[in-house]
Amino acid sequence: MMKFIFMMLFMIPLSFFRNSFWLNQFLFFMMFLLFFFNMSMNYMVFNISYSFGCDLLSYVMVLLSFWICSLMIMASSNLFNKNYYYKLFIFMVLMLLLFLFCTFSSLNLFVFYLFFEMSLIPTLFLIIGWGYQPERIQAGSYLLFYTLLASLPMMISIFYYYKNYNSLDFYLMNNSVNYLILFICMNLVFLVKMPMYFIHLWLPKAHVEAPISGSMILAGVMLKLGGYGLLRLMPIFMNIGMKISYFFIMICLVGGVFVSLICLRQTDMKSLIAYSSVAHMGLVLGGIMTLNYWGLMGALVMMLAHGLCSSGLFCLANLSYERLVSRSLFLNKGLINLMPSMSLWWFLLNSSNMAAPPSLNLLGEIMLINSLVSWSFISMLMLSLISFFSAVYSLYLYAYSQHGKNYSGIYSFSMGVNREYLLLLLHWLPLNLLILKGEYFVLWL
Repeated sequence: MMKFIFMMLFMIPLSFFRNSFWLNQFLFFMMFLLFFFNMSMNYMVFNISYSFGCDLLSYVMVLLSFWICSLMIMASSNLFNKNYYYKLFIFMVLMLLLFLFCTFSSLNLFVFYLFFEMSLIPTLFLIIGWGYQPERIQAGSYLLFYTLLASLPMMISIFYYYKNYNSLDFYLMNNSVNYLILFICMNLVFLVKMPMYFIHLWLPKAHVEAPISGSMILAGVMLKLGGYGLLRLMPIFMNIGMKISYFFIMICLVGGVFVSLICLRQTDMKSLIAYSSVAHMGLVLGGIMTLNYWGLMGALVMMLAHGLCSSGLFCLANLSYERLVSRSLFLNKGLINLMPSMSLWWFLLNSSNMAAPPSLNLLGEIMLINSLVSWSFISMLMLSLISFFSAVYSLYLYAYSQHGKNYSGIYSFSMGVNREYLLLLLHWLPLNLLILKGEYFVLWL
């Protein structure tokens, strides 16, 4: 694990070299490949060095971080073309990747907490530094204070746990904790990060104001930090979780339906995709809270699938924004007449978003529905509504943006460059090929 950390540290001077934008991106992909070949089939902790190591859950999340950060640079070539502080931008992405790598591969709860909080800072800089509108300051404040307000109780509860149980190593944390206040304090920050319905308001705001790179990392990886933290800490809260998990599942399922209805009233494309993320991550949280094996596996698969699918949809929304300088569905009409080949990608990623086969979203939703229905038969009502409305708002986004008459007054522009098609292909291909190796996700014990 240390070789990757050192590689990222030695890449810091390279990010400030003149015209090294694409060289940096190449090295990001190279890091992804090096880590990809480190896969071990024993599913226990492997690659242990100092206080870092990986199991299947960490491995998948680190791979996703490498992939999304590489694609972030590919999606942000406008900064390089306009010479808009692109060296600082690459440095920020590199720092973010380093913090995420350390977060997902740490074996100690306090080290995890430390890097979990540090990953917030580069994201904040991305939103405030390269966002589009003056409201980005307010969006950054929302992001910062929602997370900080919830994370301070977690720090105190970590100290309390260490004082009583004398260890913060994940593989020695097998004590059963029965305190409700400790459960809430330790998990509240993860619920904010996911985000759970009721504490989700920072997410649409941050997405709408963030640049494309900020939206990609928020949707692709930052939301997964919440699910990852919950999965890591659930074993010690198993007893208390069985008593109060119904409360969280109820909020997730009812909130998922409400958020799906909110999606149908959105006129901003990025806002619609951001609200759909809340509905999908609500399903993940519900699956984790059922405390069974199907839910655990379904949450892992759904987090990976949502990371790729949602990031790809934000890329598409940005491609329209770069040409029409608007994200409004009223102005982004009739794009199938202007960019027919891009409409194929709109269709493919929207169909993945509604969990159509053969996407990984389908596998994740089947597992989570299994988990939630086995937990309670009544949850079938809300699950059917969530599944139905996810198809409805995906079709709404596709139909409103691609069909109809174009009112924007733009009659000719670039049909898309190779870089953009490659960017979308690199989102869609793993999303639809990984389902062929679904057995990798169900062997982790």
